[in-house]
Formats: sequence, structure tokens, C-alpha cells
Amino acid sequence: MLFEAQIHDFKSWLPWLRIRNEQRGLRAIVEQQRRIMTKEEVATQSAKIISQLEQMSAFREANVILLYYPIHNEVDLRPLLTKYEGQKTFLLPVTHRHSMEVRPYDGEDMMRKGRLGVPEPQTKTYKGPIDLILVPGVVFDQHRHRIGRGGGYYDKFLRKQLTAKKFGVCYTFQLKKHTIPHHVNEPKMDRIISPQQTIG
Repeated sequence: MLFEAQIHDFKSWLPWLRIRNEQRGLRAIVEQQRRIMTKEEVATQSAKIISQLEQMSAFREANVILLYYPIHNEVDLRPLLTKYEGQKTFLLPVTHRHSMEVRPYDGEDMMRKGRLGVPEPQTKTYKGPIDLILVPGVVFDQHRHRIGRGGGYYDKFLRKQLTAKKFGVCYTFQLKKHTIPHHVNEPKMDRIISPQQTIG
């Protein structure tokens, strides 16, 4: 009976492992495409995304916004930090071994590299409501699924955010027409913004 139970457990893990491997393969391909982008391409495409975002009521009406510090040519939303300084409260993520918290951005002087090498604010943890979350990702699809960097930090955090709007941001080549491999418990985005189109 014990052996049969072990076999059953193993079989139940197979679909999860298959999806995880498919995500890993797709992530590697798209990350490589992103890393070879030029600084000019990143700046131009990011500006188009910011322009679209600024026209959305969800952004204009949001008082507290969580964004991220870009690495490896991710969409760069940092111009928002200076343009709306004093008008909106911006938060940035801080990662721990198995979790993620958020802290207010208070200028570059208060930023230090964290455990993953990403700059993080050295302010106090924010525990209040968040109006809008601008979510990084490696791959998205037309059904608003997301494949992240692979650490699972955002998935865990987003599942707890029941009222915040969740907008994924990405370049055109990161947004796939076909359904990407995903787990049922991975949070979907409310909207996805790319330079050429918005979904949701």
C-alpha cells in the first residue's frame, strides 16, 4: 500500500513538473531575446508603455503603486518615480529567502542591493492597501497568464492582494498569442500593457 501511495504521489507531480520544465524552457528563450536589446530600444519601448499607462484611469486614480527596479533590460518604469514624486506613493519589492515584502521608495540614496543583487529601498515595511501593482514578467499571453523570473516571490505576494489592480508590463515579443504553460494557482493579470497593445 505504501508503494502504491508513493506511485500515486509521483504521478500527481508529473503534470506540475512538465509545466515547470516548459516554463523554464520558454523563459530561457525569451530572456535571451530581452538581454540583447540595446539601451535605446529599452528606453523607447518603455516610454511607449509608460505613455499608455498614464492614460489609464487605474493609474491616474491610484495613490499607492507598487512597481519594481528593472534588471536585465526589463521594462523600465523608473521615470514614474521622479515624474510623480510627491503626488503618489511608490513601493518597491524587497525579497527574502522565501517571501517578499514592499517598502516605500524614498530616493536613490536610500537604495541598496539586496540578496538577489537588485536595488531595494532601506525604508520601513509598508503594510497598508495598494491600489495598483505593475508586475514584471518574462512571458505573458493573451489570456493574461504570466511566467516570472522563477523565484515565485510575486506569485505568493499577488495571491494575498485581493483589492489591488495587477497590470503586467512587457515588450511585444514577450506577449504570446498562444496559451503559455501555467499552473492553475498562478495569479492572472487584470491587464497587460505592451508597446503596441493592451489586453484586459
